[in-house]
Amino acid sequence: MFEFDFSDELKTKIALLLKRNKKRVEIINKKVREIISSDEAAIGRYKNLRRELKHLKRVHVDRNFVLTFQVDLEKKFVLFV
Repeated sequence: MFEFDFSDELKTKIALLLKRNKKRVEIINKKVREIISSDEAAIGRYKNLRRELKHLKRVHVDRNFVLTFQVDLEKKFVLFV
């Protein structure tokens, strides 16, 4: 199980999204729980971004919504960006 945190920018986006679309926020929360409950081997299945963003991974939350996150395996920490 990983520890996690959200970036300030993502927190504001989720707060705005909570007013508009609560269902999508529930989907985001479910996906976050899925990511932090996975083990070190399973976290590698999420796709890496390219070029200067290669330290980030991505996961599709909804049809057109992508959640990006950074994983530190040594500290067992996930930062959602």
